Amino acid sequence: MKIDWAALGSVFGVSLVVTVTLVALFTLGISGLSRRERATAEGRSAALAVTGAYACFAACAAAVGYGIYLIMA
Repeated sequence: MKIDWAALGSVFGVSLVVTVTLVALFTLGISGLSRRERATAEGRSAALAVTGAYACFAACAAAVGYGIYLIMA
């Protein structure tokens, strides 16, 4: 049995990049929603932070959905 190390390295690299990207998007989304709470308490508008947070969550959902599509195809 021969292992294709180049293909294995590519799979590892892609999975690492996707994992870091998803964690970063979730972090940005959660911090955007926490900014909403602070801005509401201070009486400011936080529409941009909330919109950005939901955009980050939508990008995460789209990436996961696309990954599931690739697995099932």
